[in-house]
Amino acid sequence: MIAPGLASGTQAPPPRRADHADPLLPMELLELELSLDGYDGKSDFCETVRVASAKAGGELLFDLPAEGLMDDCKRIAVLRIPSSEQKMRVVLAVLDHSGTEIRMEAPDPATAHLARFAEAFVKVLERF
Repeated sequence: MIAPGLASGTQAPPPRRADHADPLLPMELLELELSLDGYDGKSDFCETVRVASAKAGGELLFDLPAEGLMDDCKRIAVLRIPSSEQKMRVVLAVLDHSGTEIRMEAPDPATAHLARFAEAFVKVLERF
């Protein structure tokens, strides 16, 4: 069956932006998102993200409720993953309101404060 968007001749939407420096979703972020694609909503969100980020060579820094930070989700996990452009990159694993889907996002202007806090958090940890 042909997808309705393809049958009508409309083009698929462009890939979502990861950040202003990258025109496409970085491969590291895409791989991590694909590894979280099978999340069933029954497993522990934090542990699922921790395992997936470790497999990608990254680490879970912290997670927190999304209340007041993002409208369309329940929880946010802040991760550091290896990046080809930078030594480590801060990304967000976002649990949707229904608690059944995890999506990866690069920090944007609305969540830039989380990335700055994560970087400061890492600097403190590296001192000890």
